[in-house]
Amino acid sequence: MCADPGADSVSRDTDQKTGRHLMRTAVRLLAGGGPVTVADLCAAAGVDRADLTTAPAGRDIEYDDHHRIIGWGLTLNPSPHVYIVDGQHLYTWCAADTLLFPVILDRRAQIESRCPTTDIVVSFTVDPRSGVTDLSPSTAVISIPGSQTMDSAAVRATICDPGRFFANPQAADDWLTAHPGGTVLPVANAYPQLRLISGRLLD
Repeated sequence: MCADPGADSVSRDTDQKTGRHLMRTAVRLLAGGGPVTVADLCAAAGVDRADLTTAPAGRDIEYDDHHRIIGWGLTLNPSPHVYIVDGQHLYTWCAADTLLFPVILDRRAQIESRCPTTDIVVSFTVDPRSGVTDLSPSTAVISIPGSQTMDSAAVRATICDPGRFFANPQAADDWLTAHPGGTVLPVANAYPQLRLISGRLLD
């Protein structure tokens, strides 16, 4: 039986490959638009026992009152980044996740995210094969925090939450000042770079 992350009997030796497998399985299940039980996750992943807290961003996993998973990168809870796939209106923790998940799901997605500086909605489509299309405004950029800021015990707070979409490079100037190790990239240019991360999650 797949162990609950809070159970004392859970093994603490979940390796990185198993953790990545659990996360991508969770993303695929959450894309259906409903909560996922820990038991169903492990059954779908073919894992007997797992400590989810050792998986990527495992300490940030969101649960509902019945201890079902409702967010792990892809989330049912509102965030700044709307992720529409197969008619399901979902959200992502990170701006970068919007570019990562179409490859993991092998599904086209429509993205909407409001620029925190100009209040303009940045929108685009991501296809796992052709990349970013229908980008509006065409000048939009994505901010990516530097890896040196990551706290493995608080991945969402240190890496996800600071990353945003901006309507143009100038709108991201204050963000770059506040995040000196960060990077700002045109949305279309960011896709092939971030796709490499998707590839690692698919290993």
